[in-house]
Amino acid sequence: MDLTLAMVVLVISVALIFDYTNGFHDAANAIATSVSTRALTPRIALIMAAIMNFIGAFLGTEVADTVGSIIAEGVEGEGNHGLTVVFAALVGAIVWNLITWYFGLPSSSSHALIGGLVGAGVASASTVEWQTVLDKVAIPMVVSPVVGFGGAFLLMLAIMWIFRHRNPQRTMRGFRLAQTVSAAAMALGHGLQDAQKTMGVMFLALLAGGYVAADDGIPLWVKVGAAAAISLGTYSGGWRIMRTLGRRIIHLDPARGFAAEATAAAVLYVMAIGLHAPVSTTHTITSSIMGAGATKRFSAVRWGVARGIVTAWIVTIPAAALVAALTYWFCAMFLP
Repeated sequence: MDLTLAMVVLVISVALIFDYTNGFHDAANAIATSVSTRALTPRIALIMAAIMNFIGAFLGTEVADTVGSIIAEGVEGEGNHGLTVVFAALVGAIVWNLITWYFGLPSSSSHALIGGLVGAGVASASTVEWQTVLDKVAIPMVVSPVVGFGGAFLLMLAIMWIFRHRNPQRTMRGFRLAQTVSAAAMALGHGLQDAQKTMGVMFLALLAGGYVAADDGIPLWVKVGAAAAISLGTYSGGWRIMRTLGRRIIHLDPARGFAAEATAAAVLYVMAIGLHAPVSTTHTITSSIMGAGATKRFSAVRWGVARGIVTAWIVTIPAAALVAALTYWFCAMFLP
């Protein structure tokens, strides 16, 4: 096995490790509200989320294409140097995922990966598509949480008005059942978004090694590998973050859980299929939970916890970029 092939295998393996950490880091995104409202048991919720993550990964490649395009021009045909850039980007994302998982902060795996790609690209003086970063990452990063908060707030107000004369206990039982559907939709959207991001990075590794051309489609084995890794990670769970999303921000009832999940899932689908934007499932569901919870009263949301989460959001891209840059500079010392 020559050095380039060995590096391709290494980088793809690290990409699958990132995908796995993405799964257990973001398992809470799909099921925390359903578990906290007791609509689903934790084990059933994790099984359902893992299956829907796997299916969602095959619903398109638009997000994968966007992620890959950020530094594709800078690594195409670059061999070992290009592979080192992609490797450094993945290390930056993985390290930040593990740090935020340990402290129970629902930060964005997506933005950690984007930050890693940008940091490694800048450190290596590779071409970075800044217009893509602005149009497909930065703007949607701001828009999706705002839409999630506002959409969940308005949907919950509509639910409260429609069901205002219904029996409360019977209504909540109905929304517990409805949460099975909304949680499944959320998990499907997570697979559609996050599994594709890893596909994009695996494609970058093949592109750098000269095994595919930029206009080639993503190989089926790449899709299957990314889908399987994120599903296994999801099934392993992310209990620290689940507690933060499910209870520490606000204690949700089934109706509010449904409103949050349904809104977040809709935002993920529109951003992926309509705009091809790799948005954060974490940002979207967290802001939707806040929006649905704020219909009780704004003081019901624990804004101190929310403030800590938002701080993690802001820090994610530069922190992952810094780790990726340091990793690249360290690895570059050993390049032939």
